[in-house]
Amino acid sequence: MSERDDLLASVANEIRTYRKGDLPEPTPDHVDRWLHQFTPAQQLPFLREFDHVIKQTFITRKNVKDFLRHLVTNQKLAGDDPTAYWSSANFLSIQQNGQSQKEMLKLFSKCLEDECGLDLDDCGEDGGDFIYLDDVMFSGNRVGNDLEPWIVNDAPQSATVHVIVAAYHTLGQFLVERKLNGVIAKSGKKIAIEYWRVLTVENQKAHKNSSGVLWPTAVPNVAEIQAYMALPSRFPFEPRQPSARPIEPFSSEAGRQVLESEFLIAGAKIRAMSENPKQSMRPLGFSPFGVGFGSMIATYRNCPNNCPLAMWWGDPEATSGALHWYPLLQRETYSSAGNIFDDLMAL
Repeated sequence: MSERDDLLASVANEIRTYRKGDLPEPTPDHVDRWLHQFTPAQQLPFLREFDHVIKQTFITRKNVKDFLRHLVTNQKLAGDDPTAYWSSANFLSIQQNGQSQKEMLKLFSKCLEDECGLDLDDCGEDGGDFIYLDDVMFSGNRVGNDLEPWIVNDAPQSATVHVIVAAYHTLGQFLVERKLNGVIAKSGKKIAIEYWRVLTVENQKAHKNSSGVLWPTAVPNVAEIQAYMALPSRFPFEPRQPSARPIEPFSSEAGRQVLESEFLIAGAKIRAMSENPKQSMRPLGFSPFGVGFGSMIATYRNCPNNCPLAMWWGDPEATSGALHWYPLLQRETYSSAGNIFDDLMAL
């Protein structure tokens, strides 16, 4: 087999559990069909780097279960008597959009039963801590939108809330913490919020040169990108400086730049196919900033719209129009109508 064939098989194997039961299991041919849409001369170096990155950023069901299982007996969270702690804990089920919280609660329930012999439905006491579970925090909007009304309307006068996610992005965590601190102050309640995660992804502008998201060093001279860059923006793009050493999850600065350039070009072309796209629709993922959010994290359940458009955009059956892009990780949306234009910044 050629290097290309090996890499196609490797990527397909890494994402094999993606939306299992909803979509056909990814094959090397599926990955190759997606890859063929990128610049021909760059496809192999792009695939090399993508294979390296996706192995670190694709979160499987097993990854989540392992994280939750260790958290059940984590002394810093549950103390010396995990069974007593979790028996009194109050598990929140308040997510307004999506199904990720329900899935996380189901996984946590199994871990709780295995480690402590507890039934999650029997947990919860006055004075116990509150637990908010979700898979990944991107912009922080979902966590903030869920917890704000709970704090105002339902939370007791004094409480500790643990926000538990498999991973978070630093800007999202900063923004949601600032928002909820303001809500708490206005409410007059004494509520402390602590955040737990296994993976932290840096994406604040002040630390763009050490960021762990796609953040290009330059803008390619491609017509669709130049047209996009000419649009008015409240938060214009600021390039990062190349790094002398690899920054996770990337294998090298050279490999990272190939990924950034190719995703930026493809995303700008996808956006150009769309009539009257919303401002938040940016080449590297939905965001109010620059050329897009740039996250490379996807889970076995779904691919967030904060990832590059070229990872998830499109309809495999479309032969023309705005959806005429073959997606690697076809996305499930919150809308019952499946309208991806309405599914903005939910994460």
